Amino acid sequence: AAGRWDDVEKTRKMIEDNRVKKQPGCAWIEVEEKVHEFVVGDVSHPQTEEIYSELQRLSLQMEEVGYIPDTKAVLHHIDEGEKENVLCYHSEKLAIGFGLITTPPGTPLRIVKNLRVCSDCHAATKIISSIVGREIIVRDANRFHHFTNGLCSCGD
Repeated sequence: AAGRWDDVEKTRKMIEDNRVKKQPGCAWIEVEEKVHEFVVGDVSHPQTEEIYSELQRLSLQMEEVGYIPDTKAVLHHIDEGEKENVLCYHSEKLAIGFGLITTPPGTPLRIVKNLRVCSDCHAATKIISSIVGREIIVRDANRFHHFTNGLCSCGD
């Protein structure tokens, strides 16, 4: 957005006036033959409290190894703290949190996402894979990402 919040507001108004629907970012993970769906900031899942708690625990561990949230990925005119909070609960992170609390240690997590993975989630997932010692496979709109030991198969 590069500080052009007036343009952002005009564009959002035009989208609303023309009834254009933006596809929400969703992530899915299958655990015990059941598919679980998450959207950003989702609180509808029966295990929301445990998922959020797991993500908060991970956030502290990620900060300890130098992770800094990439707030440029949040295209809303809100303060930095709110942006960091929004990033923490992106759909793929919720799916990762759920997978970590519901599958045995060492089990690979396989997640499908309907949109591209944002730069912050990509960086965070690399770190999470290292912290938890698991392979995390994310299929986004463009490709498969295999996160293992802090690295991604896309070679970024």
